[in-house]
Amino acid sequence: MDVSLFLAKFWGWYLLIFFFILSYNPRRIKQIFEDLRDQKFAILAAFLAVIIGLLNILFHNIWEADWRFIITALGWLALLLGLSLFTFPNLFIKAMAVLNVKLVQVVYILLFLVGLYLLNVAYQLVPY
Repeated sequence: MDVSLFLAKFWGWYLLIFFFILSYNPRRIKQIFEDLRDQKFAILAAFLAVIIGLLNILFHNIWEADWRFIITALGWLALLLGLSLFTFPNLFIKAMAVLNVKLVQVVYILLFLVGLYLLNVAYQLVPY
């Protein structure tokens, strides 16, 4: 299987699953913000984000103007968020405090649409 298609399926399902989890229980968003204040949770979250982002970039660093760019951008976003949380945890937490739950919900809706698009590309459900 092509790496791009595999990662399109991975990110598509990942984004859809988390959209439905956070839509079903929006209190989880507040809980994540509160848990990030705990240094152990922040380090674990940063470590996982760095691993996922770095693996994504190592296997798929394609800067073409098509759907594969979205996969590369998600990998770089995961890596940069993980590094910023790991390197500057207090600054990252302060920046997250500025965001409110409604803005995060808008971002998750956009990520849901990206996930649907990636799944459509991977499985070719709706021809375009």
